[in-house]
Amino acid sequence: MPVSPLQLPVAEILKLYEKKRLSPVEVTETCLKQVLKYNPVLNALCHMDERLALHQAKAAEKRWAKGAPLGPIDGIPVTVKDFVNVKGWPTRIGSKTTSSLPQREDSPQVARLREAGAVFIGKTTTPEFGHKGVTDSPLTGITRNPWNIHKTPGGSSGGAAVAAATGMAYLNLGSDAGGSLRIPASFTGVFTFKPSPGLVPAWPPTLFSPLSAWGPITRRVSDAAYALDVVTQSDFRDWHNLPLPAMQFVKNLKAPPKLRIAYAASINGVQPVPAVKDVMDKALPLLKKLGSVDEITLDAPGLVDVFNKHWMAVASYLVAGIPEKQRKNLDPRLRHWAARGDALRLHEYLEAERARMDIGAYFKDILTTYDILVTPTTAMPAFDTGVNMPQGAKGKPWEDWTPFTYPANLAKLPAASLPAGLTKDGLPVGLQLMAGFLKDVPLMQACLALEQELNFTPWLETKKEG
Repeated sequence: MPVSPLQLPVAEILKLYEKKRLSPVEVTETCLKQVLKYNPVLNALCHMDERLALHQAKAAEKRWAKGAPLGPIDGIPVTVKDFVNVKGWPTRIGSKTTSSLPQREDSPQVARLREAGAVFIGKTTTPEFGHKGVTDSPLTGITRNPWNIHKTPGGSSGGAAVAAATGMAYLNLGSDAGGSLRIPASFTGVFTFKPSPGLVPAWPPTLFSPLSAWGPITRRVSDAAYALDVVTQSDFRDWHNLPLPAMQFVKNLKAPPKLRIAYAASINGVQPVPAVKDVMDKALPLLKKLGSVDEITLDAPGLVDVFNKHWMAVASYLVAGIPEKQRKNLDPRLRHWAARGDALRLHEYLEAERARMDIGAYFKDILTTYDILVTPTTAMPAFDTGVNMPQGAKGKPWEDWTPFTYPANLAKLPAASLPAGLTKDGLPVGLQLMAGFLKDVPLMQACLALEQELNFTPWLETKKEG
């Protein structure tokens, strides 16, 4: 029985293109079939352009036939979170208040993908202006988790995670300003990598820029390396961008030396629920195969408060820029955050900025002693759709339900989430790895080694697609 392209890593697909044993058109048609099959139920894509995708695939096929690929991912299907501009497509960011007119130019990440020969399948869903950790919006509705359609895939890059899990594309670009790549990757059983801030240029600028980073969501660690080699190229439009020599993720994708690892099962006293703890306990012996592991306690007082004050201020600014008559169309949760931001005093915000420096120093010290810091990605598995947060103690909403992901954004750390296993209810659980600033390649190497030990079976393989 022939192997479906969905079962192959990007590296193998590129080799088959070169040998003319597989074509970009075949691979693209396979991904488009997945979109047509699953998107009506899961709602991962908010914009799809089948005609453009096939046109790009045919052009890539001709280049490979001549032995002259355009770039390192020529003919590989991709999606882009609807947060940045794709020339000819609208950028709606999940909001009825945004324009439906097509954009006139590509954002830097998109431009690099296009220059490298990527095939654009479509744009993925996000909550309105990416403001929360689940993916539903007034414009596009609810995005659902393939493992259980009654559960959220997380957010705000929820559509990208679902696209990765179901094989709608191989490389799915999203952003992360507080866990927006890692939360949905954890909830849907896929891999993601949030680079050090400044490595992936972004434009237009937003007030999320000091916290945010763009990165790929994929089914395999090795696939993410191909995306990072492309999108980490410099672009003068982003003044946060670091014009560094290429890190060469693919070339350096190899086993790491023995690592010094810190493992923290909780943060500031927040413990994962038993279902997550059970998966973490099973993963810990595998982690020890990568090197020495010390179990530590993370104590960063004010972490959640500092993060929330940054978020409130941005929400206030966003909503203030929308005409008052349109604000009734906004997600009520965004209006709630904006109101909290309106009440925030200037000195409170500046104090949060000052406290952020202390948080950065705290995690820098940890990652001077250790190569890698490991935690659960989230304190719980995926929860029900239609709500903004899970239930906590005594059935009350657990507002600060995702403290494990905040440190990487506040402290400017690269971070990744690997699927570690399933709960007894069949929901994925993610394991988060963090490293020091600009230690992105060593972090990727650690992810590759741990992926091999965990040997997680992704959703797509449980369905035997293709």
